[in-house]
Amino acid sequence: MTAVLSLCATAEGTRTWEQSKYDDLVKGTPDGVAIRSTGGLELAPSFKLLYSTPSTYVWAIAADEAGNVYAATGSPARIYRITPDGKSSIIFEPQELQVQALEVGPGGVIYAATNPDGKVYKIEHRPAEKPQPAKMDAKASDAKDLAKPVLDPSWSSSVYFAPGTKYIWDLLFDKSGNLYVATGDHGEIYKVSPKGDHSVFFKSDETHIRVLQLDSQGNVIAGTDGSGLVYRISPAGEGFVLYSAPKKEITALAQDRQGNIYAAGVGEKRASSTTGGGPPSLLLMTPMIPTPAVPQPGPVPTTTSTLQIGSLSTSGGANGGSDIYKIAADGSPSRIWTSRDDIVYALAFDSQNTLLAGTGNRGHVYSIDGQDDFSDLLKAPASQVTSFAKATGGGLYAASSNLGKIFVLGPDPAKQGSYQSDVFDAKIFSRWGRAEFRGTGTVDLLARSGNVDNPDRNWSAWKQVDLSKSGEMGIPPARYAQWKAVLHTGSSGPSLDVVTLNYLPKNVAPEIDDVSVQIGTRYQSSPKPTGLTLGTVSTTSGATFEAPVPSIHDRDTIGVKWTAHDENDDQLTYSVYYRGDGESRWLLLKDDITDKAYSFDASLLPDGGYTVRVIASDAPSHSPGDALTASRESRRFEDDTTPPRITNLTASVENGQIHAHFRADDTFSSIKRAEFSVDAGDWKYVDPVGQISDSKTEDYDFKVPLEDEKDNASEHVIVVRVYDKYDNMGAAKTMLRGK
Repeated sequence: MTAVLSLCATAEGTRTWEQSKYDDLVKGTPDGVAIRSTGGLELAPSFKLLYSTPSTYVWAIAADEAGNVYAATGSPARIYRITPDGKSSIIFEPQELQVQALEVGPGGVIYAATNPDGKVYKIEHRPAEKPQPAKMDAKASDAKDLAKPVLDPSWSSSVYFAPGTKYIWDLLFDKSGNLYVATGDHGEIYKVSPKGDHSVFFKSDETHIRVLQLDSQGNVIAGTDGSGLVYRISPAGEGFVLYSAPKKEITALAQDRQGNIYAAGVGEKRASSTTGGGPPSLLLMTPMIPTPAVPQPGPVPTTTSTLQIGSLSTSGGANGGSDIYKIAADGSPSRIWTSRDDIVYALAFDSQNTLLAGTGNRGHVYSIDGQDDFSDLLKAPASQVTSFAKATGGGLYAASSNLGKIFVLGPDPAKQGSYQSDVFDAKIFSRWGRAEFRGTGTVDLLARSGNVDNPDRNWSAWKQVDLSKSGEMGIPPARYAQWKAVLHTGSSGPSLDVVTLNYLPKNVAPEIDDVSVQIGTRYQSSPKPTGLTLGTVSTTSGATFEAPVPSIHDRDTIGVKWTAHDENDDQLTYSVYYRGDGESRWLLLKDDITDKAYSFDASLLPDGGYTVRVIASDAPSHSPGDALTASRESRRFEDDTTPPRITNLTASVENGQIHAHFRADDTFSSIKRAEFSVDAGDWKYVDPVGQISDSKTEDYDFKVPLEDEKDNASEHVIVVRVYDKYDNMGAAKTMLRGK
């Protein structure tokens, strides 16, 4: 049910706009406020910008024991070192297009993987030299140009391992200091010992091993692209498929304290993609020439070629949204979260052992609390949240792409958060009454109103609602309204469960759009659904459409049908009147009609020309004296139920022929056609004497040849019938006596 109760067809009097459900609240704008899937708002964890990188994409981050965070980036490809207080330096800048993955190894050594032409680099700090912050390029030719940071000379790099594959997707250290390298092209995981010895640890029939995770038993958990497989690989390199996900690509893995494994899957599987086909659809970056006709999300780097996340292209792997699966310690899988719009790039657990999901391409972070129980925690000022890493004090570092930024998430809630609802359209100029609130803790509620759908265009100022007293909003009467909640930390966590605004639309008269009269049509009534007018069906969006009124053909009936609407969505009743040509009074046919059609016996009206008037009233939805009406007239129509009259029918036999004559006349309409039959033979058409049948009176004279002379002496029966303009029929017969 939509929260806008005023959309109900039977709404009347004071109406309410209530918001409490997730689907309603996500339409608003939160700032430091989380939206619960079960409905309602609460404070989100604190979310502060630590560093904004010059690179467009941050693919992975890792933190050392001192709380320094290292960011692997692309466009340009670099590794940034950011201290807990936000100071940064560049410690690595390879020739490859991107730094895809990194890990902090024993002794604080950084290991980084690049793509394409994947290599693993070892990046070490030389403590004898003082670290140098990023500097400005003194050779910049134009002071208006952005400064070019330079490498920190206290860090050195060397190629640690080159597996000879094009793609390296992830790195992982075990407790013994062995480095595992997940590669593409051949779906292999390499194991590099602390001494630098390397070997193929595991070979998959998938094309790409996308992500790695170490479980509590020392097994390597690996997710693939192609068939969406999650492997458990023993220290001896023996693999077992834990789960084959419905999605094609596993993009992130995480494990909780109880040993449950969580996997994020994206992309729709295809029949031909059982072993993968090309590079993973989400994280591959390839050189592309900018195309002005196809705008790209986020800023476009000012280089000769741009680097683009595959999922942001129209042919990427984002089709079908994403899922998060839980693989229990006993191996049983279940889907715990799904989204049609968000793509999961990263999974991590916070200090409270709550699963967090970083997503794109709207930059949301979700907390997953259980089966389909989650909170829309926050929205980063970027398109994708791509990676998490542990921060000092129990928080998390979060990385984003488009633009490349590093944030600190939690562990404490934000001291204050605000939420602005979406703009509510009452459809009609309305008076705004009390606001009702249900929640806990310290929450301020404000409201404002306006007469255009954009609040920035001269709406009233925000006015705080005194919830401790009457709750009157005190905002000007207007068509549109909006509310805002400000949540403050206190002795108990603030939350908001329901906000309801009461309003009274100004009554406006109903409108009748059309009135039509159908001669020979009977409209049938149907059972009315509760709360709805006949023929009206509600859709999930709150809109309505009217089903056709059922009808049957009945030539003795006149049907009147009309369409009408009321901007207040009031319940309407109708009255039907008629007036004959030249008359001044409208005479009532039927009142208190709830259907939008009415039929009556045509014989109630004498032959003649008429007009019908329908009057609509919204009286059922208003107090006596406040109701309004509207009327509309039909086009003129003619009612003729009297058949033509046949006179002077005579017949004789002359020269082997029957010679017949008659006159037809009608009191109201012209004669349309005449027919005759001799001795029960077939009906045959006959023209009037003047040949053109266009008068209320027509004479007919016709001859019928007899087949032989015996017929001259036989007895014959001649029957004639005549139709007027409205198919009323008159008939007569005469008999010729035999000789």
